[in-house]
Amino acid sequence: MEHKHLHEANRLSWNAATRAHNQHKGDQAAFLRNGGSPLFSEETALLGDLHGQAVLHLQCNAGQDSLGIAQLGARVTGVDISDEAIAFARALSDASGIAAEFVRSDVYDYFDGLAASAGPGGLFDTVFSSYGTICWLSDLARWARGIAGALRPGGRFVFVEFHPVALVFDPQWQARYDYFNEAPVHEAGVGDYVGETQKAREGQETAGPEVFANPHPSHEFAWGLGRVVTALLGAGLQVEALEEYPYLNGWRAFEGMQDLGGRRWGMPPGIARMPLMYSIVARKAVGSAVPAC
Repeated sequence: MEHKHLHEANRLSWNAATRAHNQHKGDQAAFLRNGGSPLFSEETALLGDLHGQAVLHLQCNAGQDSLGIAQLGARVTGVDISDEAIAFARALSDASGIAAEFVRSDVYDYFDGLAASAGPGGLFDTVFSSYGTICWLSDLARWARGIAGALRPGGRFVFVEFHPVALVFDPQWQARYDYFNEAPVHEAGVGDYVGETQKAREGQETAGPEVFANPHPSHEFAWGLGRVVTALLGAGLQVEALEEYPYLNGWRAFEGMQDLGGRRWGMPPGIARMPLMYSIVARKAVGSAVPAC
């Protein structure tokens, strides 16, 4: 069941957080124009050859990764609930000279519109989503059905996400969140994890009076790995690969994490490794039917 009022609250929280995040990212248009890519090696390996493909990037945030995918030769449509994120993504596309379409929408509303216009054949060769996305979604089964409906027969869903096992911990490595939580988790608001991670990489303290305080609370949903896979299978998708990784890309989530270089963070010294991210590749079979939303 969807919680549309919580989605709307999250939209406000993300609007505020996106403004804070983008203050730390420098001249992204110049970075892209000069051939820089925001994508990590895991994403590019999983995505493979995208030349000429139509790619749907779900919960694309401010568009940096969408434009990185477009650099690989794809025709990209990015969708995000945040007004600020989509406005920034469109401006970044213009300033970088990299073409992409950006749509401001709740993903469920986008799926509804897509189903009405595309029919059962789908419009996209690849659907992509990455890093901190499904915790904002209140109906995982409908999410999976929407992905299946968006894909053409033979198309793939490529997904990279923070591991739910790691997300039971707070930043001090104290077990705080229930892995099997069924109810929304109410938080003070989306934080400035971009600025905090940047400060940690530069060896600075993250606390202080300048720390961003989001005026809008946020609401998250816990989805275990088994539930994610089951939702995709229930939508008729065939899971081809499931991988786990003992590091985090782009986010220093916990105290004492080791800077591994390349915007990658590992477990603190002396602590046994655990899964911190995972990836899934799933395919829509030719001739398969998508369960009704």
